[in-house]
Amino acid sequence: MGRSTALKGASWALGVFAAACSGLALGLEWNLQPAASPIAADVHSLHEYVMVLVTVIFVGVFGFMFYSVFAHRKDRGYKAAKWHENTTVELIWTIVPLILLVVIAWPATKVVIAQKDTSNPDLTIKVTGYQWKWGYDYVRGEGEGISFISTLATPRDQIDGRAAKGENYLLEVDNEMVVPIGKKVRILTTAADVIHSWWIPAFGAKQDAMPGFIRDMHFRADKLGVYRGQCVELCGKEHGFMPIVVRVVSQDDYAKWVGERKQALAAAADDPNKQWTADELKARGEKVYASNCVACHQASGKGTPPAFPALDGSKVVTGPKEAQIDLVLNGRPNTSMAAFGKQLNDVELAAVVTFTRNNWGNKTGDLVQPAEVKAARK
Repeated sequence: MGRSTALKGASWALGVFAAACSGLALGLEWNLQPAASPIAADVHSLHEYVMVLVTVIFVGVFGFMFYSVFAHRKDRGYKAAKWHENTTVELIWTIVPLILLVVIAWPATKVVIAQKDTSNPDLTIKVTGYQWKWGYDYVRGEGEGISFISTLATPRDQIDGRAAKGENYLLEVDNEMVVPIGKKVRILTTAADVIHSWWIPAFGAKQDAMPGFIRDMHFRADKLGVYRGQCVELCGKEHGFMPIVVRVVSQDDYAKWVGERKQALAAAADDPNKQWTADELKARGEKVYASNCVACHQASGKGTPPAFPALDGSKVVTGPKEAQIDLVLNGRPNTSMAAFGKQLNDVELAAVVTFTRNNWGNKTGDLVQPAEVKAARK
């Protein structure tokens, strides 16, 4: 019985070892993401240095402990010593850990200081966390004046299990952040509602985005490509649905992107003074709703009560339109209803309010023009 169990245990251990070797042979990655910036390379070197050090400590401590237990076991006639206090031993277990801490803290402090040096950036981008998307404002350097919202681009059919998952499932966005290679990029983080956290592991860049505060970090990408990350702060229901995508391009391609982006923004700028038709507002509102509201209130408008109330039949939606305009502009404190006044323009807000007031079972017949939203902002 004992031999059979031992053989099974040995077989299991050999199987695990073989699987591990097979995985390594296939090139599976068990480490950090490949570094794409000097800071990330420093973080990787520090990680490997500390791992080697703690492995040596582990082997040394447990090797000595297991040897002592084995070599001085009772069946060899050893008896436990009875003593109390030993100045030499106490000095050793105080001084050795102190030396180890210094050996680890010295290189770690150098890396942290380098991470926090945001002086003399070539480009500054303000990143604002919203529930659940990211806002980007290029505030300094080439590209100054460019602003956009970056939202999850994974189709709802994939999220809801009605379609096969894509290659970049939950790590794809409609608007990528674009930066030039070799330039120092300063990131200013803040949030409009709750605490978020902006993180691109390949850059060694991570910073919390906190309401009412501006915090900064930097990175200098040294490899072309597309790099992906996520919000790494538990920020609510859709926490796992607000990815970050940064595209690193050459300086020439960056200048081209800046020009195209500014032209596109100018061409797409909405005229808040235009009188929109009902069909135009409903069509535009449906798209705005799908991008900003469907996660909480559902495509059916039924919501997920009590956290996210239904819009179909809602007293707010079917009541005075001024109250609904105020709600979408300013949100509702101490609830999950975010303020969309800084995320959407007057046309988008007017369109989504019109859409919700005339969709599902809501048949108010009301139209909300952008000028009404603009007036409500004052």
